[in-house]
Amino acid sequence: VQLFQSEGGSVQVGGPLNPSCIASGAASSYNCMTWFRGEGKERGGVALIVMDVGATYAEAVKGRFTVSKDVVKSTLYLQMYSLKSEDSAMYYCAATSKTCDYWLLELPNAMDFWGQGSLVTISS
Repeated sequence: VQLFQSEGGSVQVGGPLNPSCIASGAASSYNCMTWFRGEGKERGGVALIVMDVGATYAEAVKGRFTVSKDVVKSTLYLQMYSLKSEDSAMYYCAATSKTCDYWLLELPNAMDFWGQGSLVTISS
């Protein structure tokens, strides 16, 4: 298993959730890691982080989500605040060895490894 995700969770609107993703093997050395959400053709990028460079976010989550990585623990985090009902989805972490850039958030097929998913449910 290259990417292993924490279980998701269920919170009310406005609450926080913090899924995580532990990388092992080749994935642990990749500098470009991302969070996506949704299934199939509806899967869209949420956040992307390039180690020692920075992060970029989808417009829908800017100011509410923060992506970070603990290099020592090889763990990717997604801190989600002020959650909305429309944030409900299966969230996936992913990693790629490709040159990292913001446009990768629009190309889930460009990822090399995927986590198993964390179900996030926001209730009103």
